Amino acid sequence: MERRAQCHGLEPVFRQATALVEAGAKAAAHPRDVAATASIIFMCLTDALAVEEVVFGANGLAMAKGAAKLVVDFSSIHPDAARAISARLKAANGMGWIDAPVSGGTMGAEEGTLAVMAGGDAADIERVRPYVLAMARRLTHMGPTGAGQTTKLCNQVIVGCAMAVLAEATRLAVNAGIDAGRLPEALAGGFTDSIPLQLFVPRMVQGIHSPPLGHIATMLKDLDTVIDVACETSSPVPMAALAAQLFRLAKSARGADADALEIYKLSASQVG
Repeated sequence: MERRAQCHGLEPVFRQATALVEAGAKAAAHPRDVAATASIIFMCLTDALAVEEVVFGANGLAMAKGAAKLVVDFSSIHPDAARAISARLKAANGMGWIDAPVSGGTMGAEEGTLAVMAGGDAADIERVRPYVLAMARRLTHMGPTGAGQTTKLCNQVIVGCAMAVLAEATRLAVNAGIDAGRLPEALAGGFTDSIPLQLFVPRMVQGIHSPPLGHIATMLKDLDTVIDVACETSSPVPMAALAAQLFRLAKSARGADADALEIYKLSASQVG
């Protein structure tokens, strides 16, 4: 079995890594050290700047010998950034790249039920498939490098708009005097039934935002990327653009690190 390592970036993570080390994992001081002893490197970072730092910064992955090695990047970044980083890393040390953003949130990660959408070489995808499926329920090869990131943007159009629409429906129910907490039960099995309906509405109604399902800043980053790619491809995205503006308002009102579902609070009589 190929040796693997998971890299979470350059920020201090030793406390979080303690349990992994106790379970048999080996800690490394730098990304380069991870790549020196692993043939497949998994990483999940906040944005393209963080990915750039891990790959090309001091003691980054590009500093290691990369022949026959693969990076599987679970981060959500611009498709153009994924393609550029992949090409630069290949030129630097021969290391391969798979962009493999995920959907399913914290719960999906904890339960191993994530959906992974991947871009890259087909042979590379099959090489990492058994390891990815140890962490996820599904791995779908969507095309060449960047295709995974584009698929994630489609996912975020749906999720971001769903959050905004469900917040609107929940507020309507509350203001009209019905029990909004029973919406998931009442609508179960109908055309509107979905995982977002069943998961998001109760959290909105009960004000459950810790741990967050996702941060406002992350959703806004992805929706802004959707708009950028839409401009590049002449794709109309009026709903995603509106959702982005709502999340921009939520960021101003609630803070960048607030739970994305706090978008519901924007329509309260007074944002508290």
